[in-house]
Amino acid sequence: MKVLVINCGSSSIKYELFDMAQESVLASGLVERIGSDRSILTHKVTGKEPWVETAEILDHRQGLNKVLALLVDKTLGVLHSVDEVDAVGHRVVHGGEAFSQSALINTDVVRAIQANVDLAPLHNPPNLLGIDAARHHLPHAQHAAVFDTAFHQTMPDYAYLYALPRVLYQKHKVRRYGFHGTSHQYVSERAAEMLEKPLEELKLISCHIGNGASCTAIQGGKSVDTSMGMTPLEGLMMGTRSGDIDPAIVPFIMAKEELTLAEVNSMMNKHSGLIGVSGLSSDMREIVEGTFEGNKQAKLALEMYTYRLRKTIGAYAAAMDGVDAIIFTAGVGENASLVREWTCRGLSYLGVELDKEKNANRGLQVISTPESRVKVLVIPTDEELMIARETKRLVESAS
Repeated sequence: MKVLVINCGSSSIKYELFDMAQESVLASGLVERIGSDRSILTHKVTGKEPWVETAEILDHRQGLNKVLALLVDKTLGVLHSVDEVDAVGHRVVHGGEAFSQSALINTDVVRAIQANVDLAPLHNPPNLLGIDAARHHLPHAQHAAVFDTAFHQTMPDYAYLYALPRVLYQKHKVRRYGFHGTSHQYVSERAAEMLEKPLEELKLISCHIGNGASCTAIQGGKSVDTSMGMTPLEGLMMGTRSGDIDPAIVPFIMAKEELTLAEVNSMMNKHSGLIGVSGLSSDMREIVEGTFEGNKQAKLALEMYTYRLRKTIGAYAAAMDGVDAIIFTAGVGENASLVREWTCRGLSYLGVELDKEKNANRGLQVISTPESRVKVLVIPTDEELMIARETKRLVESAS
């Protein structure tokens, strides 16, 4: 089975084509700046140099048409015909309470995704554009929606509800949903393989830390709590997002600085976090570099970042009455050894012992010592592969 995985942003299409017989990547790429006469299309075929084109791509349908043309191109392609694409897996950010798992796409599923646009106004609309474009160009294929929020639908009500008037949940579904679910699910399954134990017997804490960051408590293979909330703003300190703050700060700042609701929302989402504290960058690589160079604000940003992550790990260990392994994944988690070191150095009470030599390396590995009671793992995430697996499972189940 060949599965095309599509992740659509407001002006982008990220894609990856899998041969699921070996779970191998045949081709991948990115269409950027959709809506421009200077759109950029980067296409990569496994084993070959990337191919880059600048062209006019005015909408997602046109962008996907370009992608499919490349996939069957005599020189750059990997398919004889687009009919070889058996299924398409779509990343959809918000499924709300409607979806506790992935779903084959039909009219009702599209309608339910549209109903959750208010919960993810920046993400669900482009996700829908991608679904529309792919169903138009690949009507013969099965299409599946894989939701970032679905993995977290196993949280108990005492974990996902806010201490607000219940009518707000009943009328507007104001609750914790969580995100990065596909990544958290993937790395938890890989952790069970690495530890050579059944996933159902493990208590795991998964730290997906990139520009956006979330932490999830996974017990018996199920999410029981997660740091992001109704939106991706809640929880950990991130590249440009504030994470948790006193909610009374919002009206206070609005009054003092004469900010509109849109302006204060932009401040918390785009101008806070690492960039807000350091005044230097939202990129952890530059924060680490600044720390080594003696930049006090960069060091403060790094201390705040790892302190908050360490507190969340401690809270989730308490929530599960213990933890077997802590997982670091995503851009920062996989590559920033100093972040891992500073996070773990305050977890000795849990029995965490970091192997500094192993921690200095990159890639899939156990970075704790053999004596460490809690294992610390670095697992590169692969959300696209997880989406492809889910899509394959759904298609085969429907056959």
